[in-house]
Amino acid sequence: MRDVPPASPAVSRRLVHRRSIHVECYARDDGLWDLQAELRDVKTRDITLSARCRPAGVPVHDMLLVVTIDTALNVVDAQTYTLFSPYANCGEHDDAYKKLIGLNLLRGFRAAVRERLGGVLGCTHLTELTQVLPTAAVQGLAGLADVALPAARAEGEAQMPFQLNRCHALRLDGPAVAEFYPRWARPAAAGGAAGTISTPQVEDETS
Repeated sequence: MRDVPPASPAVSRRLVHRRSIHVECYARDDGLWDLQAELRDVKTRDITLSARCRPAGVPVHDMLLVVTIDTALNVVDAQTYTLFSPYANCGEHDDAYKKLIGLNLLRGFRAAVRERLGGVLGCTHLTELTQVLPTAAVQGLAGLADVALPAARAEGEAQMPFQLNRCHALRLDGPAVAEFYPRWARPAAAGGAAGTISTPQVEDETS
């Protein structure tokens, strides 16, 4: 991992914990797609968890969530794997993540996940992994010849591409939109700061 300069170079620091989230997108031979998301927590010191010593470098958490989607980004299957966890029963959630089946990653996905898997209904870390799936899917499938994402279809239609006005770089009154999406470029609101244009009422699962 690339070293990041500390906020204050005069203050030394030492690594005590690393959380990594890793997502891979796989094209399947049956025409579907797998999003494999992994969350791993690793300490740099020995710690005691549930009366057991977990040596430095051995994961405290290592959770996998594999979601299968079609080209419309509908979830058609979901599987979970608990490789390392603090408690022996962390993986005993009775296939709760099958509740993701039928959801669409671009239409109300995160709200539906909270309703179906929030709190004690699921695993904190696996549910956290679901939050990165919409943007990971768009990045994974974008530009592939045999996939026409909703965002790509919107480019040639009357509807504004959904990624616009969802972040600072793609605000409608910014230079990126003026250069790459001139049709949708807007001047800043009179008397207002840049980026104050209201966001249209569209799905907000990706940016």
